[in-house]
Amino acid sequence: MSAIQLETRLIKGRRTLWQNIVRTLKASPNSARFGMIVMLIYALCAIFAPWIAPFPEADTSAKGMLPSSWTHIMGTDQTGHDFFSRLIFAARNTIGIALITALLSFFVGSTLGITAALQRGWFDQGVSRVVDAFLAIPVLIFALMMLSVIGKGVFNLIMILALLDATRVFRLARAVALNAVVMDYVESARLRGEGTRWIVFREIVPNILPPLITEFGLRFCFVFLTIAALSFLGVGIQPPSADWGSMVAENKSLISYGYALPLYPAFAIALLTVAVNLVVDWFLQRTSGLRDGK
Repeated sequence: MSAIQLETRLIKGRRTLWQNIVRTLKASPNSARFGMIVMLIYALCAIFAPWIAPFPEADTSAKGMLPSSWTHIMGTDQTGHDFFSRLIFAARNTIGIALITALLSFFVGSTLGITAALQRGWFDQGVSRVVDAFLAIPVLIFALMMLSVIGKGVFNLIMILALLDATRVFRLARAVALNAVVMDYVESARLRGEGTRWIVFREIVPNILPPLITEFGLRFCFVFLTIAALSFLGVGIQPPSADWGSMVAENKSLISYGYALPLYPAFAIALLTVAVNLVVDWFLQRTSGLRDGK
């Protein structure tokens, strides 16, 4: 095959992929489109926070408790931070840490789950019993205890939450992988003499990917809300870094005086959670073949 023919095929492949994406988006319901737009706005705020925010994240040059104005769109908090700037920087911190934690937990949990489904025996029983022990402990209480023992910090926060969330991912990955390993196409691959790597990445993973992707969206929401809860309790993301949970905690007493500052980060948390769930529901409905029954 010549270089020109290869390039032509690559261009056609890109066009086909783009056409499929556009066709899928056009067929999506309005709720999913709304969720994707909200997620895109949050992602842009997180990526371009230093360029969007009018003030630096830790800037306290302004007076405290200034009302809304052209200079300070949402006013300032008690320490003189521009609240709008802190809200944007908090998107980068909270979403970024939640995304890293969810990716790490899925890598660990899905790897162990698929391995347990393939190996069975003592490995499956040993890992499953350890996971059962972790599942018996409430996530928030265990995270609070561990952060109090080993210390606060972003790295410790990510490691602890990823470990706890990997147990949930392990259960799902193991369950769907157990259903896949007994299918005819896996047995055919074994009879053909295919290796374990081929069977995992060519036969099992593509067929269990839809439920795992759906669970990833839900896990991201749970991690995101857990980080906000830990920051609200004072053991999550630490100052001077901005975080929606800590912003609610720092300004919660102002509601008694008629200030709406704590409501802004609370609304940001709720809106992102709803948006992710709308997209996850649509993806689950699309991959499972369910219809709305219109």
